Amino acid sequence: MSKTMGLHHVTAISADARRNVAFYTGVLGLRLVKRSVNQDDPTTYHLYYGDETGSPGTILTFFPWQGSRRGQVGTGQVAATGFAIPRASLGWWIERLVSRGVAYQGPEKRFDEQVLRFPDPDGLMIELVASDDRRGTGWGGGGVPAEHAIRGFFGVTIWAHDAALTAPVLTGALGFRELAKDGTLTRYVADGDSRPGVVVDVRHAAGFPRGRSGAGTVHHVAFRVSDDAAQAAVREQVIAAGMHPTAVVERFYFRSVYFHEPGGVLFELATNAPGFAVDEPLETLGTVLKLPPWLEQHRAHIEAALPGIEGAAEDAGASVVPGTESA
Repeated sequence: MSKTMGLHHVTAISADARRNVAFYTGVLGLRLVKRSVNQDDPTTYHLYYGDETGSPGTILTFFPWQGSRRGQVGTGQVAATGFAIPRASLGWWIERLVSRGVAYQGPEKRFDEQVLRFPDPDGLMIELVASDDRRGTGWGGGGVPAEHAIRGFFGVTIWAHDAALTAPVLTGALGFRELAKDGTLTRYVADGDSRPGVVVDVRHAAGFPRGRSGAGTVHHVAFRVSDDAAQAAVREQVIAAGMHPTAVVERFYFRSVYFHEPGGVLFELATNAPGFAVDEPLETLGTVLKLPPWLEQHRAHIEAALPGIEGAAEDAGASVVPGTESA
C-alpha cells in the first residue's frame, strides 16, 4: 500500500491580508515564502508561510478574502493547527505571546506534549506544541531566534461527528497508523517521526454543531506525497475506499488532488516537487508577487485588485484580537 508522508500544508481563510502577514511574520516569526494568488479566484492573494525554504510539512497558507464574515468551528473541520516548538522554548513563547498581547490558554498536557493554544486575529485556533520528537528547521530571519523558532507543523486536530468514518480514511487510504487514545481524542501518525507534520488528532464530537466556513476556519488540509507516481497510487486507494477524488490539478508549486472524507473535511494530496524556488531565488522568496505562467497576461488587472501588504510585519503589535471559542 502506498502511504502519505504526513502533512504538506494547511490552508485557511482570513479577512484581512495585511493583518494576516503582520501576525504570522511579525508575531510567530514565520517566513512569507510565496506571495501569489488564489488560482481559482486570482483577485485574491494566496499567501504561504513556512520555514526558510517552504519545506512540505511547514506551510500554512491563507486565502485572505477581504472583509469575509467570521466562520464557526465545528464538526467536519480542522479545528486546530499545531506547530512544533522545542520543548525548552515553551517559557520563551509564553513570554512572547504576553508581550505581543496574544490571549493564550495553557500550557496543557496532551499525550506526551505541552500545548499552548491561542487564536490568530481572525479566530483561527493555533497551537504551539512543545516537543523534541519531531524536528524541522527553525528560521531565525523573522524576529524569533533560531533556537526558539517554530519547527514546522506538529499536526492538526479534526472534529468529527462520527470519528469511526474518518479513521479508516487515515489508516487505510492515507497510510497513517493509530498511536494512542485519550477520551474522545485519537492520535494517528504517519511513518517518519523525524519529519514535521506527522500527527493527525481526531476528536469524536458527536452532538457538536457542524462547522461553517469563513474567516478563522481551515479551508483544507493537504497530505504530502513524494511524487506523481505516489500521488496516483494514493488516489486509487481513495477511490477504492469509496470517495471521489478530482483529477490532478496543476498548482505550479506542486500538483494536487482533492476529495472530501466522509466527515466532510476537504483533503488534498500534494506533491513535494517542484517547490517554491521554481520561480524565484531562495534568498528572496515571498518578496514580490509571483503568478503561474497562465496568469501572467492578467498581471496588471490582478495587481490592481490586491491590497497592499508591504511593511505589514511592522504592524504586528496591533494585529492581535483577544478571545476565541474553546475547542
